[in-house]
Amino acid sequence: MREFTFRRGISFSTRKSPNIRSSLVRSPLPEKVVLPLVQNTGIPNEPLVKKGEEVEEGQIIGKSEDFASSPAHSTVNGTVEDIQKEPHPDLGPILSVIIRREKSIKARSYEEIDVTGVPSEAIIQKIRDAGITGTGLPAHVKLSMARDKEIRTLFINGTECEPFIDSGHFLMIMKAEEILKGILIVMRIVCAGNVCITIDADKKDVYLAFEEMIKNSKDPAVRKMRLALLGTKYPYGEEKMIIKTVLGCEVPPGKPLMDMGFFVMSAGTVYAIYEAVHLNKPLIERIVTITGDCLKSPANYLVRIGTTVKEMIERYGLEFCKEPEKIIMGGPMMGVAQSNREVPVVKNTTGVIFLSRDAARTYEEKECIRCAKCVDVCPVRLSPTEIMKSVKASCWSRVKDLWASDCVECGACAYVCPARIPLVQYLKMGKTTLKRIKK
Repeated sequence: MREFTFRRGISFSTRKSPNIRSSLVRSPLPEKVVLPLVQNTGIPNEPLVKKGEEVEEGQIIGKSEDFASSPAHSTVNGTVEDIQKEPHPDLGPILSVIIRREKSIKARSYEEIDVTGVPSEAIIQKIRDAGITGTGLPAHVKLSMARDKEIRTLFINGTECEPFIDSGHFLMIMKAEEILKGILIVMRIVCAGNVCITIDADKKDVYLAFEEMIKNSKDPAVRKMRLALLGTKYPYGEEKMIIKTVLGCEVPPGKPLMDMGFFVMSAGTVYAIYEAVHLNKPLIERIVTITGDCLKSPANYLVRIGTTVKEMIERYGLEFCKEPEKIIMGGPMMGVAQSNREVPVVKNTTGVIFLSRDAARTYEEKECIRCAKCVDVCPVRLSPTEIMKSVKASCWSRVKDLWASDCVECGACAYVCPARIPLVQYLKMGKTTLKRIKK
């Protein structure tokens, strides 16, 4: 098995507990859910329900007519307790629908349906109605954009480069067949001639499982798919780095991947597309890694969207060996530290990490010593400290000229900085300001 890798980036321990991969904990249904009406890059959804109204699992409770938005769904059967601003793991206080679960009503069941012959337009609409979105554009927007491009290669991102997080690996082991069905749906929409599934080099069990399924498939489209093992060098899972690592093709600054004939979609999104199209199931739950040095037994949990960290602690029976000093939603490199435990799991939450005081060490920012370590590790060859200085000086034209918008926010620069400058925060600030100026 050949392993692909790239220059720059950083290598570190993944810190993934072997116990995490042994089983999936099907967590109890939450007593209540907090569902933000913003979970993607589009315009905020307007609530379609009122306080005191009864709602069903999978019912649309918030929607926007803006094409770049995706609807919000109730993830339980219950009653709307309130509609008010609640904490969001990334965006701060956001208007949210709070639903109290009705314990007497059982969770909904879903059966697979045949979608042979269903046109692509109808499939994209099903995907939009299911509210499938990740860290960026909603899935239906990306797929619609790709239909107008000549896509040569579809990349399915099955990598998981963040330390601690192992939810994606578990999903690919448990749902390999369903993921392949989801890939066929995406292939049909974007008309891709080639498919490459990228997998972590330290997850050869996933590689072997997919290799066996592809080899034994009777579908010629599946048999043409190829696999690529990516060496565990951070941030090998970022879209541009996948293209560079596997094909040796440098993506020019500001150049959209689709314009180069490439389309990248995560394995988690592909699985959600399978559920939306074949099961008529909206995105109401996901596998989340709950881990950290504070926990006695880290594990992967199947969690309903909207479940708060506080409820996880109280209802999942989490046992702490140390008092948590910091709680991070997502991975330690790109995740966000939370100020309270009322924050809910949202559609792009991959993990919840509980860190002790020793593990969550804080440092005082010092003056840059011009060592250029941040330049050496930046996977897209930016100059993080120069961008940082321009952001501090509010020189936004220079921030633009330094291609801050190309930053993938991997955090590698801040990780290696001996002066402990939070470089990624400055780069995020620069990107956000440039977007606001452009509007």
